[in-house]
Amino acid sequence: MFDSSRRSLATTTRLLGSPVRNLGFGVMYMLVVMAAAVVSYVLAGWRFGDALYMVIITVYTVGYGETMPVDTPLLRGITITTIVLGCTGMIFLTGALVQFITLNQLNDIFGSKRMNTQIDRLRDHVIICGFGRIGMMLAQELKDGGVPFVILEQADAAIALARSLGYLFLQADATEEDALQRAGVRHARTLATVLSNDAANVFITLSARSLNPNVDVIARGELPSTERKLLQAGATKVVLPAHIGAERIAEMILYPKTARFMQGSEQMEDFEKVLRSLGLDIDVVVAAPESAVIGKTVEIVEQQSEGAFFIVQINRRGGEAVPRPSPSTVIEAGDGVVLVGRGPQARALGGLFEAHGDAAVPASVRGSVRD
Repeated sequence: MFDSSRRSLATTTRLLGSPVRNLGFGVMYMLVVMAAAVVSYVLAGWRFGDALYMVIITVYTVGYGETMPVDTPLLRGITITTIVLGCTGMIFLTGALVQFITLNQLNDIFGSKRMNTQIDRLRDHVIICGFGRIGMMLAQELKDGGVPFVILEQADAAIALARSLGYLFLQADATEEDALQRAGVRHARTLATVLSNDAANVFITLSARSLNPNVDVIARGELPSTERKLLQAGATKVVLPAHIGAERIAEMILYPKTARFMQGSEQMEDFEKVLRSLGLDIDVVVAAPESAVIGKTVEIVEQQSEGAFFIVQINRRGGEAVPRPSPSTVIEAGDGVVLVGRGPQARALGGLFEAHGDAAVPASVRGSVRD
């Protein structure tokens, strides 16, 4: 994202040399010159304190006067050499210090302007609020998927990491509307607020929804009770990392022989990428007792879904896996049913697996935010 910035900095470095290298060379040069001058005065009969004082006021061109008479050819030669070499070295060192400070300031100024320009040009992008564990994983997934995104974060350490990874970022408080506007929320496709603070996520959701009614807001919730608040605030989808972890553990307990093919495995992650490229999602839902699908065949259930999804595997409660079930396979209570379909339609008809209107127990294998 910052190739042009790197090329510009590399060109400047070639023209002016490395500021750090020049600064280091200048310091070493002055130490050598001053040490040699002090030793020379001491060998000429001066006390160490007088010699050091004389060298310092000479190289810094202060001119307070000699501490000892410079009345011999040897002392005059040492003094002249110290003046020439010391003052020249001090000029070089001062220039290197100015170069170091100026280039760093210019790099910060122009780097920030360049980044702000790139952010202003973003369209149909993703805004990530928070760059903690989940934010870092999400950013990596979006980068791998070629989706443009910008990070909103306050912490210095997190910003330094985002900069080192070459991500677009703004160091700002995501709860402030001005920060969201600078991140381009009016032109964004999705906003993912993944802070560990539920109250902040609710506030960000409210602000984002008011600034852009059409943006998809995916919000992280720590407590189950926060899910309803986030949805009321305008979140399109709420992710509960702890809940997802509990579902994964439940999968391992309920379907120990088939859990390796479910969420988190390399095979499933590769499969998910292929499905997403085709506009499809994959879910695992548990067929609750007394739900509409109990006792019905796969063929009937798929007909009732009107093509919204199709069943690719059934994980029996006892651990048996039935891949590619035949149309006549009967769904039993407690079965884990693997569905593939278009996300919104498949989720809308997920109620077929619910018991008397209760929420089904989704074990999402979809590529969502994970803690």
